[in-house]
Amino acid sequence: MKSMLTLISNALCRITGRTAGAQTVSEASRVVSRSFADLTPQATFDIKRCDLHLLEDGPPVTAQLTRDQGLQYYRTMQTIRRMELKADQLYKQKIIRGFCHLYDGQEACAAGIEAAIHPSDHLITAYRAHGYTYTRGVPVREILAELTGRRGGVAKGKGGSMHMYAPHFYGGNGIVGAQVPLGAGIALACQYQGSGQLCVTLYGDGAANQGQLFEAFNMAALWKLPCIFVCENNKYGMGTSVERAAASTEYYKRGDFIPGIRVDGMDVLCVREAVRFAADHCRSGKGPVVMELQTYRYHGHSMSDPGVSYRSREEIQEVRSKSDPISMLKERMLARNMAAADEFKEMDVAIRQEVEEATQFATSDPEPPLDDLCDHVFCGDAPLAVRGTHRWSELKSVS
Repeated sequence: MKSMLTLISNALCRITGRTAGAQTVSEASRVVSRSFADLTPQATFDIKRCDLHLLEDGPPVTAQLTRDQGLQYYRTMQTIRRMELKADQLYKQKIIRGFCHLYDGQEACAAGIEAAIHPSDHLITAYRAHGYTYTRGVPVREILAELTGRRGGVAKGKGGSMHMYAPHFYGGNGIVGAQVPLGAGIALACQYQGSGQLCVTLYGDGAANQGQLFEAFNMAALWKLPCIFVCENNKYGMGTSVERAAASTEYYKRGDFIPGIRVDGMDVLCVREAVRFAADHCRSGKGPVVMELQTYRYHGHSMSDPGVSYRSREEIQEVRSKSDPISMLKERMLARNMAAADEFKEMDVAIRQEVEEATQFATSDPEPPLDDLCDHVFCGDAPLAVRGTHRWSELKSVS
C-alpha cells in the first residue's frame, strides 16, 4: 500500500507542480479512495465444464467472483503454499522429523471446498492434511508447532504431520483409505441428527482401489447419506502413475450407481462451483456424490521422495507455468482490474511475515513433558491409570 501511495503521490506532483511533502492528507485520501473505487468489485469468469456421470445437469460453466472473495482465496492459497515451503525447509534442517506429506500445488482444492461448504459442515481427509487443517481454522503457528512436536501444536505436539484436528475436522488419517468409511459414518450422524450438515470425505488416487471405499459407497447410496466423496487425483500414488495403477482412471465414475463429477482441481472457482453443486445435491436428500479433482503436487509423495525419479522436472515445471492455482487466480483478477499488483505484493510480504513468526514459535515452544504422554486418551472421563512399558510402570491419563 505504501508503494502504491508513493506512485500516486509522484504522479500528482508532476501534474500540480508541488513537491511530495506539500500534498495534504485529505488530498492523498481522496486519491486512494478514488483508486480503489476504480477497481472492479465483481466479475464473472468462464470456467471449465465438468465431466458428469449419472447427472443430466452439472455445475455452471461460469463463476461470479467478488473482489473480497478473490483476495481471500488468494490469501488462503498463498498462506498454505508458504507454510508448506517452510515445512520443507524445517524438515531438511531435521527440525521436523518422521512422516511429512506436503500440499503445495493442490491449494485450490482446499480453498475451493472451504468456500463452498459451511463452517459447521464436516471434513475428513488422508495424511496430506496441512492445507485442510488451515482452512478449517487452525492458525499457521499451531500447525508448524505440531510438525515440530511442540506443546503449542494443534494436537499438543503428539500428533505430528498426519494427525491434526479441529472442530468439524477429523484429521489427518495415516491408514490409506481408512478415512472413507469414517466419513460415511459422520454423514450418517448428520442424517440421523437431522442437522442439515454434510461430510466431505477426501482420499487420493492411490487409495481409490481400496475395497473399503466401495463398501462405504454402497452403504452411502443405500441410505442416501449426505456425503461428498472427493478423490484428489494428483496423478501419482506415491511413485506410481495412475495409468500404471488403475485399469480405469475415471475416478468420478467409480461410485457406479452414485452420481459423479470430474473437476479441474487447479482452478479454485471450478472447485468451488462443483462442490456447491454437490452440496446442494446432498442437502436435498438425493444422497452422495463422487467427485474427482484433477490436481498436481509439486513435491514428492513425502519428504523422503525427491519426486523426480518417476516424473521429469520438465513435467513439474510445465504444470507450474501453465496451471498454478495461485498464479491463475492472480492473473484473472489483474486482467479484470479487480486488484492492484501492489496489493498482491503487500499480501505476500504479510504472509511471509506470518509464517516466519509462526516458525519462531514452532522452534522455541517447549516439547510436551513426559507426564502429558497419556493425556487425552479419552474425552470427559475421570483421570485413570495407564500401564507403561511393563506392569510396574503406571502413567496417568487426564481427559
